[in-house]
This record gives sequence, C-alpha cells and structure tokens, in this order.
Amino acid sequence: MIYESAIDLNHYWLPFIGFVIGVLSTMVGGNGAFFFPPILILFFQVSPRVAIATSLAAVIPIGLVGSFEHYRRDNINMPVGILFGSAGLAGAVTGAWISSIMETDTLISTFGVYLVALGMLTLYNPKSKLRRKMPPPHSFSDFRLQQVLLMASLGMFAGAVAGLFGTSGTATVLAGLFLLQLPIKLVIGTSVLIVFINALAGFGGHLFVGEIDPGLILKLGSGAAAGAFLGPRLLTHIRPERNEGRIRYVFALIVMVLGVILLFR
Repeated sequence: MIYESAIDLNHYWLPFIGFVIGVLSTMVGGNGAFFFPPILILFFQVSPRVAIATSLAAVIPIGLVGSFEHYRRDNINMPVGILFGSAGLAGAVTGAWISSIMETDTLISTFGVYLVALGMLTLYNPKSKLRRKMPPPHSFSDFRLQQVLLMASLGMFAGAVAGLFGTSGTATVLAGLFLLQLPIKLVIGTSVLIVFINALAGFGGHLFVGEIDPGLILKLGSGAAAGAFLGPRLLTHIRPERNEGRIRYVFALIVMVLGVILLFR
C-alpha cells in the first residue's frame, strides 16, 4: 500500500537528517538505517511499518553511492561482502513478511531489545588467539569453515533484521566484520556494501507486504545520497585505525541508548 503524507513543515528537516546520517554512516560503516526508524517513529509520528519501509528505501542511495566510493578507495573486501550479503537475501524477505504480521507495540519493543543486545555484542573484542587462528580472508580460497559459518549465520540474521526493523542489519554486520579481524577501513567499506544488499532485498520484500510513503523516501533519500558522496572522501583524511576502539564503543553506546528509548518510549 502506498501512502502520501500530509504536508508537514517538520518533514523539511528530513533531507538535512538524511545528509548528516549519510556522511556519518559512510565514515563509520553501514548505512545509518538503524537511526531512521526511531527518528521517524519518535519525532515525526510515522507509523512503524511505514517507517521501516521508508528507512530501507532511503538508505539505498547511501549504499549505492557509498559502496562505489569505498570500492574506488580499496576499502571493500569483496569476497567477504559477497558472501555476507548473499546470505542476507533470504533473511530480508522473511523479515519483511514477519514485520507485516506483528503487532505495532511488539514490533517496536522487539526492535528496542535487538538494539540493546547488538550494542553489547559490538563491545565484544576477540582475543589475539582468534587473530592467529583465523587471519582475515582476502579471497574465496582463504575462507575457513568457521569463517563461512560465521558469515552465513550472521548474514542471514542481518538480512532478517533488515526486513523486520528497516535497519539493514548494520549492527550485526559490523559485529561480524570485527570478529573476522578485518582492518577498520575494510570493516567500514565492506559493511556499506553488505547493508546495501540487505536494504535492496528488504525493501523489495516490503513492496509486496509492507507500506511505503514516496514523499518521505524522497526527502530522506535525497539528503542521504548527498551525504554518502562526502563521507568516504572525509575518511581519506583521517586515521580510523588509530581510533578503532573508540569507534566500536561509541557505536555500541548509541545503539544501546536508542534501544532503551524505544523500550521506555
């Protein structure tokens, strides 16, 4: 079902919000989709299902532009991105269907629990022993069974989360890439590609079972696309590998705070 929002002056903040999130997400990884549903629900009173579908559609430009820019700068591990993203396709369609049949309050509360749990998972720091046993894969022939199982399971879960909550599974993807011990720039760039695939699959599912608002998509998506051009360029002028721990902790804190807000909204 397609919805047309009534004219609301507050909605003209959406391109700016999309731009800021587009810049930041392509600098720290993912596509920022986990910000959009809480913002639309809490501050713009958009219904949860419309917010979820709108979020997935709005972050597609971030993923497209961001993936291209990171690829140009060799910030993407393609074998990991392809395997992780492929595993999320089935999960995204399944998640979209589950979202369409859940009660609204249950959907929002479940989203809150998910954010808190994934924030805690992101704080987990693999030991150096894992680094020695499982060096980061650079080609498909480098994959070990344990790594394939990790990427397949987390990829499917990330896809399901994308379809269910409209977040593209960013937190799950980042946690998995940190577990693979990729350098921080490859974590950032590869996650942008993976969640782009998840967003496409999740939005495709919502086209059949969800609800979309073209006006909201246009406002958020236009700003997000512009921001996605800028983020990777800014990344070349900083040293994220020097601040990997801080990036991990700040990301986890933001995710958990949003989760608590949704639980006690």
